[in-house]
Parts: sequence; C-alpha cells; structure tokens
Amino acid sequence: MRSHQNQIFLKTPLGTAKIRGDEAGISAIQILDEEIPSSKEIPDFLQSAAEQLNKYFKGNLEEFNLRLNPKGTDFQQKVWKALSEIPFGKTCSYLELSRKLGDEKAIRAVASANGKNPLWVVIPCHRVIGSNGSLTGYAGGLHRKQWLLNHKNNTSQISMF
Repeated sequence: MRSHQNQIFLKTPLGTAKIRGDEAGISAIQILDEEIPSSKEIPDFLQSAAEQLNKYFKGNLEEFNLRLNPKGTDFQQKVWKALSEIPFGKTCSYLELSRKLGDEKAIRAVASANGKNPLWVVIPCHRVIGSNGSLTGYAGGLHRKQWLLNHKNNTSQISMF
C-alpha cells in the first residue's frame, strides 16, 4: 500500500522551497519563484528536511542527513548518488562526473540526469560546472546557482559579472 505524499513550503533566501515526501523519505524539493508562506504545520517525516534546510541557509550545515526517496531510472539514481559525493565548497565538471561514473562519452546523459535531479540543494547538482569553469544551465536559474556556489563564503549578495 502506497502512503500519501505530503508537501510543505519553506521560505529560503532563494525563493520558496516546496518539499514533498512521506514516511519512505523525501521525494522532491523544488525551488519556486512565487512567494508562498512557510508551512505552519509540518508532518514529522518532513520536519528534519525543513530544519536542515534552514540550518544550511543560515550557514550552519554543510552536509544533509535525510532519508531520501527520489524517483528516477537506475542511471539517474547512479548520477544523483555521484552528485551527493561532491563535497561542500567544491565543484566538478560534467566531464569529470562522466569519467567518475565510468564513461566519459556519457556526458550528455549525465548532464540530462543532473538536470532531472528532484532534490534541489540536498543533491548538489549546482556544484557541476562546465569544463572551462563556466556556469552552465541550471533549472533554478544561474543566479541561484551562483549564490549556492558562493554560499560557503557566507556572502549574502553575489554578482554574476
């Protein structure tokens, strides 16, 4: 029997985070552009995600410890696991990630799986950059990617230029 997915909203410095999950774990965290007030009532199984995201954005957490349950293909799951191993404050390129996964020719598939990451911030797809060090596409917008990459410096206002 499948349990019902719940969702909550959490204000962050980058917009409203929509967090979905159930007793099996967190299945999705998305960043929204629209302003939605933070949820007042938070189910027990989403409480830790809300607390850890708050700590992360306050600069008091570098590594998440959550039960995750993202939905994806075996290949996507493999890419998301590799993304989770990129340390806080570090970056890697799509090519490096492809090589780590054993096939540098899979770079487009790796980039596609990266782009389908359902767990914003927690699985740090923002830490993947172009081989030349440039910021590359990011579903949440390049301004958010730049902010997240600079977050370790506790810089509140970042310019992309």
